[in-house]
Amino acid sequence: MTTRARSFDAAAASYAAHRPGYPPALFDAVEELAGRPLAGARVADVGAGTGIATALLHERGAEVVAVEPGDGMAAQLRRAHPAIPVVRGDGDRLPLATGAFDLLTYAQAWHWTDPARSVPEARRVLRPGGALAIWWNDADLTVPWIAEQEERLADFFGAAKGNGFRTLPRGLGGFTSRSVRWSRRIPLEAHLANLASHSAFLMLGEAGTRAYFAAERELLAPLFPDGTVEESYVVSLHVTRV
Repeated sequence: MTTRARSFDAAAASYAAHRPGYPPALFDAVEELAGRPLAGARVADVGAGTGIATALLHERGAEVVAVEPGDGMAAQLRRAHPAIPVVRGDGDRLPLATGAFDLLTYAQAWHWTDPARSVPEARRVLRPGGALAIWWNDADLTVPWIAEQEERLADFFGAAKGNGFRTLPRGLGGFTSRSVRWSRRIPLEAHLANLASHSAFLMLGEAGTRAYFAAERELLAPLFPDGTVEESYVVSLHVTRV
């Protein structure tokens, strides 16, 4: 898991350029379920990557600090968002003061942690009444072309379909969950670059990735003759207060 997580460092610039962001409705739901506005809240965004979620939390007025273990990802975050403090660490070893934060967020990052370590760490750094927010942004499989693409990806990597590895931690009380649907329109090449920034392709290597995307481009080009793809997503948000 550590090797796969660190694979993003070599592709940090592409990750920042092509990965999707998050819709305003997600942060509205975070505020509602956490029981407080983001404006003025002390927030730690753990596994911050290149700062996609971090920057949006900052824009909502949160006093946010990014926690990121990877050299390349942290460097990209610092370049793009110099006003946001970055500390080096991960969810299993938070370099944060005890009881100092109103909210911990894990955007696409909780599954990289060891809950036996990350749960006690979350409890430690959150103030009484603080909240933990975990979310994943997944392709909307109710859209036929996306479902077909996901089938091809699963077959190519010999992987089980679904996201069963994404489980919520025990020992933190009950989570309240919300689903937020949204979409974005981007060039076909940007869509392919987004897929290529995922860890499975980063671990595969350049030659195998190039061959896969040559075939994928041929399949998708007739579906999007104007060269623009509408990517549809479902964000699964889970919040608990401690």
